[in-house]
Amino acid sequence: MRHFGQIAPDVRKRLFHQEPCFFTADSPARLLSAALGATLYSPATRPSLADDILKQGARGLVSMVLCLEDSIDDADVPVGEANLVRRLTDLAERSDTDVPLLFVRVRTPEQIPDLVRRLGPAARLLSGFVLPKFTEERGIPFLEALAAAEATSGRRLFAMPVLESPDLLYRESRVQTLEGIFRAVDKYRDRVLALRLGVTDFCSSYGLRRGPDMTAYDVQIVASVIADVVNMLARADGTGFTVTGPVWEYFRVQERMFKPQLRQSPFLEGQAVELRQKLIEHSMDGLLREISLDRANGLLGKTCIHPSHVLPVHALSVVSHEEFSDAQDILRPERCGGGVMRSAYTNKMNEVKPHRAWAGRTLLRAEIFGVANEDIGFVELLAAGLSD
Repeated sequence: MRHFGQIAPDVRKRLFHQEPCFFTADSPARLLSAALGATLYSPATRPSLADDILKQGARGLVSMVLCLEDSIDDADVPVGEANLVRRLTDLAERSDTDVPLLFVRVRTPEQIPDLVRRLGPAARLLSGFVLPKFTEERGIPFLEALAAAEATSGRRLFAMPVLESPDLLYRESRVQTLEGIFRAVDKYRDRVLALRLGVTDFCSSYGLRRGPDMTAYDVQIVASVIADVVNMLARADGTGFTVTGPVWEYFRVQERMFKPQLRQSPFLEGQAVELRQKLIEHSMDGLLREISLDRANGLLGKTCIHPSHVLPVHALSVVSHEEFSDAQDILRPERCGGGVMRSAYTNKMNEVKPHRAWAGRTLLRAEIFGVANEDIGFVELLAAGLSD
């Protein structure tokens, strides 16, 4: 699989200075953790689950979560498990089983080995499990169950813990909770692919819900948690993990309170005025702003609940030609001693030592999502994906 693989080769050549790389479910964890992109959640109870997986994969999705937790009623868990096993078994028996990275969001540790056992050979389609309401105390049994299931199945299985516990939100317990989470995921570092943020649960603890005109970073109690999670769990010194962006809940808005957050000029230059209007009508301007803030705050990828969110996440993950140029200059071997230089675009200072970690992350993102040509911005990437 590859990002933007659904776009015709001649169009990709026009869009990209460096095209996205190919990868598989067996690629190194470092690459996969950054390649998750938009991770689409789907209730495991859907009768069309197998067809949905193939359809979304053909549209450019590379990671998907089949949910047995909050997206379904408590009474529907047995039905959801049975449907999941049946649909994945059906999918595994087809000849066209090039599927996205698939994860199952479970409720209890016991579900992990049980589902792997019930899936049998079809377990080869799974890349891992999403672990809810993760803390050190709750999380260790999940990670132990994952390790046991991995040993039984003979297949590498990753964990994606969800950070959404009230203990993480409350000021008096936050640092202690984060320290415990770090101990747990550090112990099982080889199996933890990424950490996911459960911002909806954070808001729930205070009876809050952000509107379509607000990003997660406008809700100060939520923004403070994101900052502390990144501070303690996403450091660039080799101890950190990939932390993914929070879910965007909206896909169509009937009435707006504030002005749209998308400037007109990029769409005028790209002859995509209708695209701008369509994005505004579907509340995508708020999503695009939040994606930009995710990356500015150290997050990569995003939880998604609607297929229309996938392309915007991926389009804004592409490395610009300017970013690529700066990153390459900073990491040149002859620059290993440090120093400062004017950027090739002559619009900023590149200081080698402070910017080295940023440059390394940027080149990893460039490998996975590609590098846009000099005259290509996110508008052209969005338009190409939507017209495919």
